[in-house]
Amino acid sequence: MSEGDAARGGPEFRRRRELGAASARSLLLTVLGEFVLPAGEPVWTAAFLRALGLLGVEEKAVRQALARSAGEGWIEGERHGRRTAWRLTPSGERLLTDGTERIYGFGRPAGAWDGRWLIVLAGVPETSRRLRHLLRTRLAWSGLGNLAPGVWVSPHPGRRTEVREVLAEIGVADTSTLFTGRLGDLAEARHVAAQAWSLDDIALAYDDFLDAVGALAPADDPGTFAAHTRLVQEWRRFPFLDPGLPAELLPADWSGSQARALFHERHDTWRPVADRQWKAMAQA
Repeated sequence: MSEGDAARGGPEFRRRRELGAASARSLLLTVLGEFVLPAGEPVWTAAFLRALGLLGVEEKAVRQALARSAGEGWIEGERHGRRTAWRLTPSGERLLTDGTERIYGFGRPAGAWDGRWLIVLAGVPETSRRLRHLLRTRLAWSGLGNLAPGVWVSPHPGRRTEVREVLAEIGVADTSTLFTGRLGDLAEARHVAAQAWSLDDIALAYDDFLDAVGALAPADDPGTFAAHTRLVQEWRRFPFLDPGLPAELLPADWSGSQARALFHERHDTWRPVADRQWKAMAQA
């Protein structure tokens, strides 16, 4: 691997970029959550230019990502002469703290499943495409699968309160019904899981993650920073893609378990070096 490849995260990530390149804004969020949030200190624009430059993001795109994030209320800038220092807003801190908890808590082994499902009947008018999209996105983020039009399910009944809050925020709580029940025997439950979630697609995403991350071998501090940021960036997708089904509902050779182990192993190995590189860029 060349030095340039190492700095950008390596050629191993080329297949993922071809499938869908991470935007400058998305990479900025990863840097904010992974490095800025824990430090709690303002950061100069130049530090973001250096950091995202290692990931192949051009200066113009970095500045646009900062402006968009400020416009959405996640960060705020303070001018010091010709320079700008950026800090997280309270809403930005909440957003990133929630995201960090979801990312690092995702995939923990759960106890034996008791066979109960949370079932949500949520009707949205066909004419309200925006509302239907918002409902689908928010319920998917909460780990629910779409079993049929207007019918959502989760094998985690404990998420009932979270789902009620989502429905209330969207404005469809009064037209929705939630209840807990069983959906046949284990064979039927596996059939429901296969209908409600695209498990084959999720498995392919895990396989791609394993291939890409497993091949990375950064040779220096800048390369390790880039590889570590890419690692977290790639893993951020899975709490949204994977509903965290009980082991009883998953294939025996589920690659998600192997992917989670690799993520934490690489994260623990690369994090100290990535922190050192970030501090060097932030203080320069």
